[in-house]
Amino acid sequence: MRRDDMLENKLGLTSSAELARMEEQLSKKKAVLLFEKGILDSLPAGKFFTLQAIHRYLFEDIYDFAGEIRKVNMAKGNFRFAPLMYLGAALESVLIIVT
Repeated sequence: MRRDDMLENKLGLTSSAELARMEEQLSKKKAVLLFEKGILDSLPAGKFFTLQAIHRYLFEDIYDFAGEIRKVNMAKGNFRFAPLMYLGAALESVLIIVT
């Protein structure tokens, strides 16, 4: 999943700055399409598979692992995502709050 502190990506980018720029551009375009195409309307709120579907849709053009449950700890810059050992509990608490 990672190569020298950078996420492997479908775009073949090797610069973290360029990857961040492209990720922002592409995911923002896809986020707009989620609304414009009514995709969100077809997904039930408070369900894990809905979060997966959104993640997959936003990032599928960039990462092979889009929409999958990660199996490693990850960070992006100075931000650390929920540690793997707490990921299940973090997802459950998010879903409980939403429903």
